[in-house]
Amino acid sequence: IEKAEDRLLFKQTMESIGQPCIPSDVVETLEDALELAEKIGYPVIVRPAFTMGGEGGGICKTREELEVIAEAGLRLSPITQILVEKCISGWKEIEFEVIRDANDHCFTVASMENFDPLGIHTGESIVVAPTCSLTEEQVTMLQQLSIQCIRHLGIVGECNIQYAFNAETNDYRIIEVNARLSRSSALASKATGYPLAFVAAKIALGYTLDEIGEMGTPNSAYVAPQLDYMICKIPRWDLTKFAGVSRRIGSSMKSVGEIMSIGRSFEEIIQKGLRMIGQGMHGFVGNDHTRFENLDDELANPTDLRIFAIAQALEEGYTIERIYELTKIDPWFIGKLKNIVDFKALLLTFNTLEDVPAETLRRAKELGFSDFQIARFVLKPEGGN
Repeated sequence: IEKAEDRLLFKQTMESIGQPCIPSDVVETLEDALELAEKIGYPVIVRPAFTMGGEGGGICKTREELEVIAEAGLRLSPITQILVEKCISGWKEIEFEVIRDANDHCFTVASMENFDPLGIHTGESIVVAPTCSLTEEQVTMLQQLSIQCIRHLGIVGECNIQYAFNAETNDYRIIEVNARLSRSSALASKATGYPLAFVAAKIALGYTLDEIGEMGTPNSAYVAPQLDYMICKIPRWDLTKFAGVSRRIGSSMKSVGEIMSIGRSFEEIIQKGLRMIGQGMHGFVGNDHTRFENLDDELANPTDLRIFAIAQALEEGYTIERIYELTKIDPWFIGKLKNIVDFKALLLTFNTLEDVPAETLRRAKELGFSDFQIARFVLKPEGGN
């Protein structure tokens, strides 16, 4: 636990087995933090030791921002210690849930991919499982690295490992290991049906994985479940309830809950999920009450509503490449979102439900369109109701 939670020990442990971490160092004073930031270059991320949900941390683009955030981080860390690391925002953030027993049987239970790039806390980001935009070879490489790291740390139980990953070059950095059940673990349990908390408790009592559940059956804890579906987690914010609160999101959590949707395609799970977050949305498209004046700014600076800014941008003719430049969200995801916008355009070509071919209706459902969305686009009621 100390090796995973103590920022300096973790960095030293990973580097001792040749695993790259992001350029960083641990400091215990504001002066040292400012000096280190000058050395590694802005922007930097501040990560306080032994706090949860990114509390007290954040991205600093200037010396003035670092002074404020570093001071808060040092105050909130129980051991007055913060990690100041180079910000490589724009890389992918990939994470794995890993389980290991006292017999050294170790495997990854679930792989998850953040829709948003590095720089936004996992708890603030839309998360998809299993990973979608990586090749099978890339996922296998990261799985093997995960098992190697967890074995070296000697963790017996359940844990979570997070990577910054550059899909174009296969370059990666290990961000952190949570040597415990985390927010992501709860998501992985629900997504896969593998009861991580129950299995971790059994391992803590001295059971090995072959003794938990009946071997050779779906109830066995000895192997990871195989998924034939996808899941999507979307955070839920209540920022409108608080006067003066910035809608900007980053490496420190503001979300107060989350939803999980299940489906066969990314288009289906994102549309279902956006209907569930309680912000009065009908899915990815069809939210006529939400419009943005400065689209470039909305795309470049993440807020709780950025996903709807992407919808407006696609409808206004922004290319996938342009949206990627502004958001650093993987083009794979943006391409899938464009499928939804393109299908909305197809539905708008019909004027009555009788005109819509059965195959088109079926495809609409596969892409997560609700009855309300289909009616709005086909029937075009006055006032949009």
